[in-house]
Amino acid sequence: MKTNKLGLLSIFMITLMAFSCTSTNKGEGSQDEASEAMEEKVAITLTKAPPSPEFPDAQLTKAGIITTPTDTGYSVLYSFDVQNFELGAQTENAATRGIANSGKGQHIHYIVNNGPYAAHYMPGINDVLDEGNYVVLAFLSRSYHESVKSERAYYVENLSIGAVESNEADLSAPHLFYSRPKGTYSGPDTEKLMLDFYLLNTTLSPDGNKVRATINGNEFMIDEWAPYYIEGLPKGEVSIKLELLDNQENLIPGAFNSVERTVTLEE
Repeated sequence: MKTNKLGLLSIFMITLMAFSCTSTNKGEGSQDEASEAMEEKVAITLTKAPPSPEFPDAQLTKAGIITTPTDTGYSVLYSFDVQNFELGAQTENAATRGIANSGKGQHIHYIVNNGPYAAHYMPGINDVLDEGNYVVLAFLSRSYHESVKSERAYYVENLSIGAVESNEADLSAPHLFYSRPKGTYSGPDTEKLMLDFYLLNTTLSPDGNKVRATINGNEFMIDEWAPYYIEGLPKGEVSIKLELLDNQENLIPGAFNSVERTVTLEE
């Protein structure tokens, strides 16, 4: 009888422990599911970046250009004159801004037909272009790739290469050029990306022209020309679309006023 009682007691205890373990596992599963749901619901945010060191007297001017035919196209060599801005220097407080920063320092963003920029840390820029018509924009950039938006910190021109009929863009019209984010980000750099673009011949305001940024399907209306921080992005591919709009939210005509890019965030 004692053996039977002990056996019954043992069975009862085992059953109770099994029930407890099952309940605990269900609770852990529910917590995991809740955590995953919370992660999925993390909102993508776009906030204006804090003020950066200003370079009101910075100046970028073209010193010359040499184009040379090659077997694969044309070699294009730009030379620029940079004043009141030090290429290769680290911008003040760059290490504390929490965004991707170039260890090579301040530089020039060189953009052709609103394609992805190339960063140049010397005033000479060597490119290879096919025969055709181009719009070339160059502007000074802080070491963390934020454009210098002062009045003389950029250069833009129409460029015809080879024996083509000139087809110049109206450079007095409003234009939007995409700058950042760009490429692949990993580790801590994925937590906060800088959105930056360059405007010509227009201003932004609550009652005037605006830039609509669509980030992974989320729309943000921008009414101030400034850099912005994107946070809450998931890992993987991130789609970004920028559009220059008038005060009725219609796209302003222009070859570059609607642009889409994809960047990648890695662990």
